[in-house]
Amino acid sequence: MKRKYIVSILISMACICLSSAASRQQILRISTDRLDLIMEVADDNRLYQIYFGEHLTDTTDMAWIGRPVCKSDNGTLEKRQREVYSCSGNEDYFEPALGIVHADGNRSTYLYFQGIDKRPVEGGEETIIRLADDRYPVKVDLHYVAYSKENIIKTWSVISHNEKEAVRLTSFNSTMLYLDAPKYYLTEFHSDWAEEMREKTLELGFGKKVVDTKLGSRSNMFCQPLFEVGINQPVHEQQGTVLMGTIAWTGNWRYTLEVDNNNLLCVLPGINPAASDYLLAANTEFVTPEFIFTLSLSGRSQASRDFHDWARRYQIKDGMGRRVTLLNNWENTYFDFDEAKLAECMREAKGLGVDLFLLDDGWFGNDENARNSDKAGLGDWGVNRSKLPNGIPGLVKAAEQAGVQFGIWIEPEMINPKSELFKKHPDWVITLPNRETYYYRNQLVLDLANPKVQDYVFKVVEDIMTENPEVAFFKWDCNSPITNIYSPYEKAQQGNLYIDHARGVMNVMKRVAEKYPDIPMMLCSGGGGRCDYEAMKHFTEFWCSDNTDPVERIFIQWGFSQFFPAKAMCAHVTSWNKDSSIKFRTDVASMCKLGFDIGLKEMSDKELEYCRKAISNWRRLNPAIMDGDLYRLVSPYETNHMAVNYVSKDRSSAVMFAYDIHPRFSETVHRVCLQGLEAKARYKITEINLMPGSLSELQLDGKVVSGEYLMKVGLDVFTGKQMSSRVIELTKQ
Repeated sequence: MKRKYIVSILISMACICLSSAASRQQILRISTDRLDLIMEVADDNRLYQIYFGEHLTDTTDMAWIGRPVCKSDNGTLEKRQREVYSCSGNEDYFEPALGIVHADGNRSTYLYFQGIDKRPVEGGEETIIRLADDRYPVKVDLHYVAYSKENIIKTWSVISHNEKEAVRLTSFNSTMLYLDAPKYYLTEFHSDWAEEMREKTLELGFGKKVVDTKLGSRSNMFCQPLFEVGINQPVHEQQGTVLMGTIAWTGNWRYTLEVDNNNLLCVLPGINPAASDYLLAANTEFVTPEFIFTLSLSGRSQASRDFHDWARRYQIKDGMGRRVTLLNNWENTYFDFDEAKLAECMREAKGLGVDLFLLDDGWFGNDENARNSDKAGLGDWGVNRSKLPNGIPGLVKAAEQAGVQFGIWIEPEMINPKSELFKKHPDWVITLPNRETYYYRNQLVLDLANPKVQDYVFKVVEDIMTENPEVAFFKWDCNSPITNIYSPYEKAQQGNLYIDHARGVMNVMKRVAEKYPDIPMMLCSGGGGRCDYEAMKHFTEFWCSDNTDPVERIFIQWGFSQFFPAKAMCAHVTSWNKDSSIKFRTDVASMCKLGFDIGLKEMSDKELEYCRKAISNWRRLNPAIMDGDLYRLVSPYETNHMAVNYVSKDRSSAVMFAYDIHPRFSETVHRVCLQGLEAKARYKITEINLMPGSLSELQLDGKVVSGEYLMKVGLDVFTGKQMSSRVIELTKQ
């Protein structure tokens, strides 16, 4: 009986090969400058992965990569094989990539190689491998885009058929990726509101580890679509082999990591099939989400920088562009504001030195549906005339007079039952027709599987921009998961709801981004409940968490930085944790896309002066922080401190952030060595972000030393003080 297999992630050539190069039909290679994913069309005309590991420079030996052997039941050696895109109903014993119930009820699918196409794309090469069943008119195209310099591969599948009736898809993973090693260690990231990106590491053994979400719209509330696998040891920053992957899908997703009886690990990322048995009509395509991954042989630090470079260049909206600083009114006013109060906030924004004032929730709805709390108004996007008699144009004018740009908050996918829209279109709402309605945060989710609802949500943005083309920023929120799971639009095809709804959301986001390509947009979902690389194609940044306590943010930002560049991560200075200084709070926020959400009247003159200077410093250091290379130096998970440094691409400037979180009494602290500098260059050391009137206590402040010294000897940056911070600028001389 045939067993399926994958070749080793390790590059050992000491395996026994049972087939000769002459017997092979074709070798397929997906390559970056540092990574190879190699497949073989075997004698049975099916496609198998035979290598995943470090880039092979000598292609003459590639023909001798064989499929290692294992012992069969009778003790003899036989080939182990694992198919690149295995389907349900075939001879594989393990989790399939694709499950289909054909129109005649048959559940078996076998895919055979049909051909391959390659074409250049921006930054790399796309490979399309065509597969098809020999008994049913079913086709699957496997897409791989390899980004050469960034060492990133993204892959997805396109499923289609022309059977006489619709087929039912029961599983639809984006790919199958195999590893072979003695041990595997998974690092996953679990979450909740205000508790995003909490790391957990466990060793994988025989069987399945499933990480998934079933929440629909606010899909990442309890776990993030990001994972790391350490080979033979837990994931480390600077050493060891690490697989890092994420799925680009703004909906329910699932990772299945299955270790089989031969200790081979199969990674299956895809849409979660729970409650989503999808009816696919003939002559239509089912496109799976992109799975984006990399393999580093020198720890996750390098893999992170690869992700950051790739994301800025190819995946994030305006990833190479400038980011604006802003003042948000939410934690200053909440729902209690009027034109005069907002105009004062705009003048404060100008005095602070930020670029933009952002109006948050509470500006819409009228009469009994006025948005004075979270219990009413969602769905009615007319301006609240009692608060804002001159509407948004009046606010845009006030911002112009203050000398700042104007941005606005929306939550267009949601609806309150207390709204005119709900009265007019109850059929536009996801809700059960025959049970008591459950409300999450007093709201329900609009049915974006419905094209008419998609048009309505798009028009929310379009109407604001038509009336106010000067609006310069949107914050797009999403505070509720899908509850009361039933779509009036899908009718008899309720299994399509979760998937079609997610596609509807992404369709609207795409339409908005295409019509307004120059407008920055922040993605928010009760904090970090929605942060995936599909949505980020249409957003310049995302809100990491509603938790802005700087101590908690150190951990949250440490986690997100493993996959997302600082340019994509919003961090605001707020009043959370008033036991910490304004300096500590601002220094923590300065590691990411800096903003403020705080009443300036509660600050002293010295604190305001400090913030103005910190904003100026942050702007000057944008080539390093926003567009440079990140090195995580000291982990808050392993010490009572934390440190990172950023280096500009030309290595002419760098900045180090160092934090004393809660050091122990008389704790011994050690020097911290920087990374990424030019060893032979000399750098001037300057401590910045000092409170007015304070002098640096850094031993080498103002000195010029070599990059080698900084990277091998390091700096004494930690202290025994509670919640203290240092920001150190390094300038090449």
